[in-house]
Amino acid sequence: MTTVSSPREPGPVGSAAARSALPASSYPIERTRLDNGLRVLLAPDRTAPVVAVSVHYDVGFRSEPEGRTGFAHLFEHLMFQGSENVGKAEHPKHVQAAGGIFNGSTHPDFTDYFELLPSGALELALFLEADRMRAPKITRQNLDNQIAVVQEEIRVNVLNRPYGGFPWIRLPPVAFDTFPNAHNGYGDFSELAAASLDDAEDFFDKYYAPGNAVLTIVGDVDPAEALTFVERYFGDIPARAVPPRASFAEPVPTAERRASITDPLAPRAALAVGYRVPDPIGDLSTYLSYYLLTEVLSDGDASRLERRLVQKDRSVLGVSAYLGTFGNPFEQRDPLLLTLDARQSEDASADAVLAAVDEELSRLAGDGLADGELERVQARVASSLLREADDALGRALAMAVHELHRGRAELVNELPAELAAVTGEAVAAAAGSLLAQGRSVLELHAGADS
Repeated sequence: MTTVSSPREPGPVGSAAARSALPASSYPIERTRLDNGLRVLLAPDRTAPVVAVSVHYDVGFRSEPEGRTGFAHLFEHLMFQGSENVGKAEHPKHVQAAGGIFNGSTHPDFTDYFELLPSGALELALFLEADRMRAPKITRQNLDNQIAVVQEEIRVNVLNRPYGGFPWIRLPPVAFDTFPNAHNGYGDFSELAAASLDDAEDFFDKYYAPGNAVLTIVGDVDPAEALTFVERYFGDIPARAVPPRASFAEPVPTAERRASITDPLAPRAALAVGYRVPDPIGDLSTYLSYYLLTEVLSDGDASRLERRLVQKDRSVLGVSAYLGTFGNPFEQRDPLLLTLDARQSEDASADAVLAAVDEELSRLAGDGLADGELERVQARVASSLLREADDALGRALAMAVHELHRGRAELVNELPAELAAVTGEAVAAAAGSLLAQGRSVLELHAGADS
């Protein structure tokens, strides 16, 4: 199963003319809520004979208890170890035998499970997801073997890989002070090993209640038939209390924070810089200007930092700017970071790179965007969002996250127009705000032989 993963993207120009030039699309969404609290989203689409099913639980690694670092990730693994009517390792076999694919992943603020299958296998997918929502096999044997699996993942993906966990594991402890925001969501060996059956059962009871989940069905389905299946398999799962949504709020730093680490496997030095951004739930319109700012800074050969740092100064081999821990700007609640991540060239210093970044942000804040610059990134972002929504699985996952965080699955249809309404002045103001706060800087020193 795929688990927590690393990231991979003058004058007002948000005019009606600019907005109308962007592609538009709309996918109808139906919603209902079962008596046990489960929220259900349906988006019929008969263009291809496939169906995507996802279940998103409102719990991620920011919600795991202190002293149990990596527990949300570990529990995601446990959910694939069998359930009341499905044997160990049978979930994958059933899905693959039906011609489908499956997976699950752990994020800061949710955990998801999903299948993409031929549309005739909808009932199978719903049965499988309902069975583990009702009663996963939480046994000592399953817990022990999945602790070992997660520990091996950490060895492969973090400890024995150049730049492993950089910057998503390493930058948060510099930028944040509280355990939910600063700790390593992948997992700590000793804390994982100390996990008990009581821990697992308590975590399931607290966070895996039907009322703490969103079930999403997208694709070639008849809504009435789909709801019949949903009621059949999910309707009798007992309701349980849903925990109140925690606030992870922290003050924005007013002074620079700085730390350094050495990576014995890394061939080159690297630099990560984190800036706090507005609340993506409570202030979405302002937040979107920071999303477009990341595109202006690092998306493509024409982007500001690509031209300055890679092409002109040659101080870095590559640079990226993105919002959120894993680079999806809509997957996370407040607080979160805008991160700059760069691999330095052999003779470049971190201070020289930081000075160049400050110059580019100052130029953006003072001079604004060049003619056509904002329209270019707006079109690219809109195109990316529409491509994602054109795929049944991508649409299901995006709808579910918008519903879970904002109660607005319809944003999957509305975001291109929302982004087209952002002005050049708003993006310039976002650039200026980064300079006004205390950034968090993490230097990675290369320990490998060059």
